[in-house]
Order: sequence, then C-alpha cells, then structure tokens
Amino acid sequence: MILRHLLPLFYFASLCPAADLPKISSQPIAAKKELLFSDDFQVTPPAKPWHRVVDTFVFESGALKGTQTRVVDTPSKDGKSVIKAHAAVHGLEIPTQHSVVECRIKFEGATMIDVEFDDRKFTGCHYGHICRAQVRLNGVTLIDEKEGNMRNDIYAMKKDPAKKAEVAKLLVGRQATFPMKLEPGRWYDLVVETVGDQMRVSLDGQSVGYLKSPGIAHATKSKIELGVAGQSGWFDDLKVWNAAPANR
Repeated sequence: MILRHLLPLFYFASLCPAADLPKISSQPIAAKKELLFSDDFQVTPPAKPWHRVVDTFVFESGALKGTQTRVVDTPSKDGKSVIKAHAAVHGLEIPTQHSVVECRIKFEGATMIDVEFDDRKFTGCHYGHICRAQVRLNGVTLIDEKEGNMRNDIYAMKKDPAKKAEVAKLLVGRQATFPMKLEPGRWYDLVVETVGDQMRVSLDGQSVGYLKSPGIAHATKSKIELGVAGQSGWFDDLKVWNAAPANR
C-alpha cells in the first residue's frame, strides 16, 4: 500500500538531476533513544508544552489544524509598526541535539507544512532559527538556517538587491529541494531526523530528502515548531525522541 501511494512521488523526484542534489541515505541516520514527548491530540486541554507562536492553530477532530491568517503585511493598530505576513506556527519547548520527530501530516489547502528547530538564546542568526524541513505538494526542502539564510550577516545582506549574487554564493550547500508529487487531502507519515550536521526526511517510510550542513549540528535545539502556510494543514500522532547516530 505504501509503495503504491509513493510511486508518483518518486517519479517527480527523478526529474531533478542527481548531480544537483545530495545523495539521500536509504537507511535512518538516527537511532531512537528515550521518548521525550507524544501527543495524539485526543485530550483537551492541550498538553502543557504546547504554546502558540504565530496564530492560528486549533485542536480539532482529534488533530492539530493550522491556518495562516497573517497573509499580507499590515499596519499595527497603533500605526507605529508593520505586522509581517507569516505562516501559522505552534511550538514545543523540548531541548534536543540529536532527535527523531515523527508525525502525520495532511494538506487541506495549505501550501507548506514544516518542522523547525530553533534556539531563541542563540543570537548569531535571526530569531534563533537553526534548521527546518519543509514539505510542499511538489517537493521537500531541507534548510540549514543557522549558517544559511537566517545567519545575521546573510539575513541583512538579503535586504540589499545589489548583494543578491553574493548571497547566492554564501547559500550554496545550505539547503536542498527534492521535487516530488504529493496529494492533497490524504495523510502522510513524516519523519525528520537530525544527527550531528545531518538532516534526513522520510515520507511513508521512504527516504525523500537529505542535507549535510554545519548549522544543523547546533548543540542545543531548544524548540521544535510546527508551521503551516496557507489554509489549512494538519498534524497528528506527534512523537519526539532523543536520538544518537545510527550504527551503519
């Protein structure tokens, strides 16, 4: 059943030349240790570690539903600032270094669903963003943000159009996108592994993305955040394990 569902997914992945992308490890890079957190979203109120980061998420029908409401930049009520467009984000205070995050995801109008790792105490990059795995209906993107697009100097340079080429050079190797084809309205089993400077993503038991980049090795990823762009995306059956490098 899994293979039948993923046949179209890997057909689209094959359209991108292998030389342009990191080789995906067919085996797990992380070995699970203790279970740090789990939630099947069947109990209300929500488990204590959950907190809103950017509205709007709701616990509905035994799952976590995210809907982006900050769609365009808008002036604040006092007119003194601008509220920037942003995906909906729900967070967990679960410190990890090496980890395995498992959940089920479903697109129901969403354009992107992601699992992100942050360290708000780290000041070397914008808002402590360390790394993330983004899933879209047409592909999976793995990003080293600490040494990539969110690193303070690069983040500042991105605001200057004259430095576009310089920024592009600095971002080489800091992210990878693997094209594929997913279906809206059906559940996928998502696994995100982070071990040392490596991140690996699987969907329905099949390896679909891999990135090796130094920022991923950040020693303390203090937060795990779930994001949804568009309307709407679902999470269910979330589990977070502490992990160690797999013996391969």
